[in-house]
Amino acid sequence: MGTHTVKTLEANTAQKVESGRVVNDFSIEVGTVNGSGSQSSNSVLMRSIFQMGIPVSGKNLFPSNIAGLPTWFTIRVNKNGYIARKKDIDILVAMNPQTAIEDVKNLKPGAVCVSPQEMNLQAIRSDVKHYPVPFTELAAKATDNIKLRKLVTNMIYVGVVAELLDIDQSEIENAIRRQFKKKQSAADLNIKASDTGREWAKENLKKDDPYYVEKMDLTAGKIIIDGNAAAGLGCMFAGVQVATWYPITPSSSLCESLIDYMKKYRLEPETGKATFAIVQAEDELAAIGMALGAGWAGARSMTSTSGPGISLMAEFAGYGYFTEIPVVIFDVQRVGPSTGMPTRTSQADLLSAYTLSHGDTKHIVLLPGSVAECYEFAVKSFDIAERFQTPIFVLSDLDLGMNNWMSEAFTYPDQPMDRGKVLNKEALEKAGVFERYRDVDGDGIPYRTIPGTDHPLAAYFTRGSGHNEKAGYTERPEDYVNLMNRLLKKLETSKKYIPLPIVDHNKNAKAGIIAFGSSDFAILESRDQLQAANIQTSYLRLRALPLTDEVKNFIEAHDHTYVVEQNRDGQLRDLIVAEYPQFATKIRSLRHYDGLPLDARFVTDSIISEEK
Repeated sequence: MGTHTVKTLEANTAQKVESGRVVNDFSIEVGTVNGSGSQSSNSVLMRSIFQMGIPVSGKNLFPSNIAGLPTWFTIRVNKNGYIARKKDIDILVAMNPQTAIEDVKNLKPGAVCVSPQEMNLQAIRSDVKHYPVPFTELAAKATDNIKLRKLVTNMIYVGVVAELLDIDQSEIENAIRRQFKKKQSAADLNIKASDTGREWAKENLKKDDPYYVEKMDLTAGKIIIDGNAAAGLGCMFAGVQVATWYPITPSSSLCESLIDYMKKYRLEPETGKATFAIVQAEDELAAIGMALGAGWAGARSMTSTSGPGISLMAEFAGYGYFTEIPVVIFDVQRVGPSTGMPTRTSQADLLSAYTLSHGDTKHIVLLPGSVAECYEFAVKSFDIAERFQTPIFVLSDLDLGMNNWMSEAFTYPDQPMDRGKVLNKEALEKAGVFERYRDVDGDGIPYRTIPGTDHPLAAYFTRGSGHNEKAGYTERPEDYVNLMNRLLKKLETSKKYIPLPIVDHNKNAKAGIIAFGSSDFAILESRDQLQAANIQTSYLRLRALPLTDEVKNFIEAHDHTYVVEQNRDGQLRDLIVAEYPQFATKIRSLRHYDGLPLDARFVTDSIISEEK
């Protein structure tokens, strides 16, 4: 990805437009109604292109109600592997009368619009190539069942678009079979519907736009998956035993995916009994309370939520930090405050997760930047939680968690679980003494025992009030200071265990870029655009908190550094300045917070306006 500059890409595109073809470099947007059944057809369209070896990504922009409001699905097709959101839409499939006029008005000149004949969208824009289609008539041809006609209409537009773009029909059929693999009759009906749309388009539409697909070989060995499913898979491989959760968009599908995986792979072969407990709690407070109880009892435990749930979990998070109980908390971020916009993406929980609770609290926070890292960090998070005996936060977001991303296939974990400093009966017998909160090794991490350990030294009190090294109650000032200093030392030790930043240092660059999470895809593309504009940049992608020396060294090496993040207040910038106040004047903040995924053009235009 990013091996060609934008200048080269634009030159290639210009040449292909002149010859009447723009190949494997465009975006498709399908505007429909939430609950209309279009998700399956959009997935088929995206996957059929992917099966032709062409890099793709898919984003679903949907409302927070159950049904009836507008929804848009965007497929980005890019031969160079760019998978961030593209600001401009090249091909619009306008199926929703509520939004069709506005959707067409937002197109750039020369774009393509496929729409129902009766909408007469040709009258709205004459500088757009229109393909009006009699979908009602074609649906009646595809099926005699009146109830199914609305649903098959979705697959008819797949056939029309497939014909216009020259997508292999065999790949359309393969994708439909995959989508409806357990429903043969549904697969047959949808194949017929796509054939109906394709044949009509072949006979009645004159191709008069530049967009085509051609086979490539860039997706072999790759998969399409969303971040929540990837994280759920990682939790299973990490050996999770207890998951407690309360449904909330956009995190619900993480535990839902985990349930599916665990039922398939973690049942006792002989008895069919579960080797795990996944509990839907009555609210987020109960969910984290149960997860902490399970972690205290020695189970690998987790919960998942989003911003409103994080707010409710504050007191329990502080309890877990102060009493040193391992648990993993997944936060799939959405727009806030309050209920916010539940189906829009954001990176605005960084500060709240890092310092969640009252008092002096700092948590270890992992920041996956891809679906592969959602999987990898899910596995790693349980090791870190048990090694440091503390709540670990994994911050994803709606864009990464719920949307479709192309990825290299995941690797099977090849390292044993790290259960941390756990004393069993034999170790206690050898030690002759056990003080739960004493720093024996100088790294801030005490030893623990698992309830039920068969030794008289194993027992201790777990209290959320003041306690000394022996776990005894205390209000002595020096005991509290010693405890808080040890917890801070433990955080410092964690810097050796957390995922370090990924740094691409350009020795010719005066400007650096720092970002985290799903912003990575837009940054990678933007850096090529900036290169084409003769602006050299270096790039550091942060992958965890606390901050490490790599961040300090990166900022020192550049005249100025842009911190790009998807929140209003520049939360990462504030964290960096608080840690390294000497760099305050060298750091510039770029903030994108409208709820849409970050796009490369926003980053590029913002930096160019500063640099030129």
